[in-house]
Amino acid sequence: MEYQDHKLSIAPMMDWTDRHCRFLHRQLTRKALLYTEMVVADAVIHGARERLLGFSPEEHPVALQLGGSDPQKLAEAARIGEGFGYDEINLNVGCPSDRVQSGTFGACLMKTPELVAECVTAMKLAVKIPVTVKCRIGVDQQDPEVALDALADRVFAAGVDALWVHARKAWLDGLSPKENRDIPPLNYGRVYRLKERNPSQFIGINGGIQTLDESMMHLGQVDGVMLGRAAYHTPGILAGADAALYGEPAREIDFEGLIDTMAAYAARHIEQGGRLAHVTRHMVGLFHGQPGARRFRQILSTDATRAGAGPEILHKAFAAVELERAGQAA
Repeated sequence: MEYQDHKLSIAPMMDWTDRHCRFLHRQLTRKALLYTEMVVADAVIHGARERLLGFSPEEHPVALQLGGSDPQKLAEAARIGEGFGYDEINLNVGCPSDRVQSGTFGACLMKTPELVAECVTAMKLAVKIPVTVKCRIGVDQQDPEVALDALADRVFAAGVDALWVHARKAWLDGLSPKENRDIPPLNYGRVYRLKERNPSQFIGINGGIQTLDESMMHLGQVDGVMLGRAAYHTPGILAGADAALYGEPAREIDFEGLIDTMAAYAARHIEQGGRLAHVTRHMVGLFHGQPGARRFRQILSTDATRAGAGPEILHKAFAAVELERAGQAA
């Protein structure tokens, strides 16, 4: 798949986009590029790799997001990720958490574009798969008109394959990570201007995008759209993505097939020592706005979290939804 084909991706989200979440999302869209949670390069090199990096073959195309600021460590972590079969390596230059700042990576790297370029160069030399960057438009008192161009110019010169931009500033002092997702105002126009300045480079946009209609609007200005919380809290919207954004034939959601697939997946996870809730916690918003959705959420939030809960709970929860009425063209 050419990188230009990645019109839609699902954002890397800490504590959310684990392998179980990605497996669910892949049942709803065959085309979207899925991202892991951020994994620190040191953890990839020295940690439990299968636990940190393992994923199901069905998840492809799937990208590994790395956190770090040491070019050689990032190169080694990228090599390991490529060996695990990931389709892309992404460098986090956007996360504003204290934990990330203490490691001198994430959004604070917006202040050192030369170092980001060195990291990209090292990773590009280490792997054959695409290397991309996800950033903010600036941090703290930076002027986004200057800061974003400074970063983009250097990473494009280093050969980065795509730049995904969260269209907000990050405030490293005074705002929590949660507040940094909402309080800094969105500035989509700044990302559009970056694309105008770099017409031959892949530039994707992220931040506050709620619907497929909004996604299509942005695709008139940039190359790709990255959905975050909307995809997580209302994953059902992904079922229409392949038709709306890629021109695939519209189809009905096969709820019965989805029930069986997720129950079988959960059963395998339980057999390997996992818990049902590891899978079902990502599914509570699946029927958002549909008849029976409240009861569906209740069952998954209570019964599925109990010790010893099995995949039959999933069938019970799905049975509470009025499937015929909930079905929709996707």
